Amino acid sequence: MESMNDQPARWTQATVYPDMWTDPDKDPRNSEGVSPDGEQATLDGYLTDYRLTLRMKCEGLDAEQMARRSVSPSTMSLLGLVRHLAEVERDWRNWISGDEPLPKLYGKRDADFDGAVADKAVVDAAYADLEREQAATDAALAEHPDLGERLGKDRISVRELLVHRVEEYARHCGHADLLRECIDGRVGQ
Repeated sequence: MESMNDQPARWTQATVYPDMWTDPDKDPRNSEGVSPDGEQATLDGYLTDYRLTLRMKCEGLDAEQMARRSVSPSTMSLLGLVRHLAEVERDWRNWISGDEPLPKLYGKRDADFDGAVADKAVVDAAYADLEREQAATDAALAEHPDLGERLGKDRISVRELLVHRVEEYARHCGHADLLRECIDGRVGQ
């Protein structure tokens, strides 16, 4: 592991715009064309793009790099972020229903970060957990198309929950930018 004074050279795979993460024509996020119509479509679009951004930040890294911690005493790593977002997706379903809360995926508080160890099986499981939990939360919210509807015991509006999802991914994509740059110098857009 590099010391804090060892800085990787900054790099990008973009060729047309060398200060960008990837060339616009190869960017899987929807940033061209007509913007979506309506509030629901706009929120869904931003969420989709942030989910893709997180994937892009982790692309091409091995298990050790995915589990590499930022700086002591923090336990933050890219793998920890993937696991954390899986845990958060599951918890949002608790906000939607008034039922007994779903059990945590990884155990006690911060186990999503603490258990992010350099093991390919752990990385693969984290991605599978994230995909499953995203799909389940998407399906649960699809049952509530009225953005003003209030859900769960806390009576949170569907709109607030959707905005919170976008905010959560956006904030953690910022963390992912910094983590990735510390690993190999790759900078984001």
